[in-house]
Amino acid sequence: MAKINKAELADKIKRLEGLSDEQRSALLGLLHEQKKYGIVWEDKPEDVEVQMRRELPVLKEVKERAIISDDKDAPNHILIEGDNLHALTALSYTHAGKIDFIYIDPPYNTGNKDFVYNDSFVDKEDGYRHSKWLSFMDRRLRIAKQLMSEKGVIFISIDDNEVAQLKMLCDEVFGESNFVATFPWRKRTAKSDVPFGISQDYEWIITYAKSNKFVANTKGGKRKYFETPDFPNKPWRIHDLSKQTTAGERPNSFFTIVNPKNGKEYPANPNRTWAITEDTFKKYYADDRIVFPGDYNFLNISKPALRYWKKDDMAKMGEAFGRISVSTKFPDIIGMSQDGTKEITELFKTKIFSFPKPTSLLRFLISISTNSDDLILDFFSGSGTTLHATMKLNAEDGGHRKCILVTNNENNICEEVTYERNKRVINGYATPNGEVVDGLHSNNLRYYKTDFVPREKTNKNMRDLVAAATDMLCIKNDVYTEQERFGGKKLKPSAARYFDDGKVKMLVIYNELAIDMAASMIAGMDVEGKILVYVFSNSRYAYDDNFEEVSEKVELCALPAAIYDAYKKVIGAKTRTGGERFEEEADDSNEGGGQ
Repeated sequence: MAKINKAELADKIKRLEGLSDEQRSALLGLLHEQKKYGIVWEDKPEDVEVQMRRELPVLKEVKERAIISDDKDAPNHILIEGDNLHALTALSYTHAGKIDFIYIDPPYNTGNKDFVYNDSFVDKEDGYRHSKWLSFMDRRLRIAKQLMSEKGVIFISIDDNEVAQLKMLCDEVFGESNFVATFPWRKRTAKSDVPFGISQDYEWIITYAKSNKFVANTKGGKRKYFETPDFPNKPWRIHDLSKQTTAGERPNSFFTIVNPKNGKEYPANPNRTWAITEDTFKKYYADDRIVFPGDYNFLNISKPALRYWKKDDMAKMGEAFGRISVSTKFPDIIGMSQDGTKEITELFKTKIFSFPKPTSLLRFLISISTNSDDLILDFFSGSGTTLHATMKLNAEDGGHRKCILVTNNENNICEEVTYERNKRVINGYATPNGEVVDGLHSNNLRYYKTDFVPREKTNKNMRDLVAAATDMLCIKNDVYTEQERFGGKKLKPSAARYFDDGKVKMLVIYNELAIDMAASMIAGMDVEGKILVYVFSNSRYAYDDNFEEVSEKVELCALPAAIYDAYKKVIGAKTRTGGERFEEEADDSNEGGGQ
């Protein structure tokens, strides 16, 4: 049988008459379908996804719940109440490519009423139990990947019920090459009266990077630098000189090291050779880089080791001996479930939430994976441990990390647990025994709810979307201080709003009639940096011509086109279940910016 030219056949399918868009799409999908290794499940649509056929999510601030620090440099943390699929869709506009660290503790799908799908608990008798869970996770993880920065990393807690399926799903979503590690986390000590007499005491934290730009941040590690009289101004560490390779794999490294000082011999092991060749050993010894057992009484070593130097000198030696790795074996201080329960009980004087993760676990993961000003996201935030841990770590190392939490308000969890917990952490609280714990006051917490705007692109709906998205623009640009005046004149909120916190300046123009006036005001302003100007437009045109004389002072963006573009990457031109398409913009000839 002759080989089919798929490109030619696809072109014919596109030109076939009498097919609906759904039929044409299905035929093209079948044409390009290829057999592959991976996980397969029957996709089950969610009500919250179907809702986005008709409505688009936005984020609306609940201003009375804002907790604002007196510290002007305090980081702005965000708590979003709503379904996380809706919240993630909104964040796809505000934070695409910006999130450096994600931790999630999703439903484990145990069959014991821990997983709700389309308002119903999924139990062990549900024949589509795993398919529903995979559909649920797949949608969210794909958006999470879009949110991650190139150096971003995601940690996912899971137990034995779905660990195998999750690993295969993540291989598909993030790519097998971006798998970092599976961390075993001991959640409890052994239980009695368990099936088969084996207590399942561990959960797993599956970890993936966005790309190879992620490297675990050990912050110098916990190993001690030594400063000795023979090297008074050159602190050093030691590195194991052996390597887990066989003599057959590294024949040039299978030799006996002899200590020239006393003639003692250290032969290589046939199953664990030296990491260097004999010639390299001689060079390192000449450079005084080799340390033998007995050279220093404070070193407990049984074989030769390589001395390497701190900071800049380490880079000269090469990455192989300068790198300090993080082990998948957690340190003892990482904590168990009982520690998380103790923390929540101390905060609320009652066990208000079941099985919260301990802050020590999140603090450790954040510390090995982030820099001091990174962005953190938890979209299954539960009791809010991730934010609590972020604020504690910031207080310890002087960091300015910002954290976004997302949770629904089932059983009032968002209002009464997640928000209330972190409010107490910021403001301070008293433990059940009366001990007063001072608050972590240098933090802001802002509370948002998901809201919706009709998806159909009428002029009214487009204007409503821009007006409703203003809170999202504040989140996107991390600027919340609204000014009544702009360029010396008082603004009419229905025409435009201006935000300026001394670092970021943002002008949102809702009425096209205000554009020329805004441009003339900017012309008379002494501006440091650029003003972010968002302009309502029926197309992608951001009125560049009107701002031509002040182009060096502004960064323009046409709305709602930029929002539609971001949402299209998440929802698609049409939904998985055949919902309506996002229409193409009428005028693409003059594209504005894409803030």
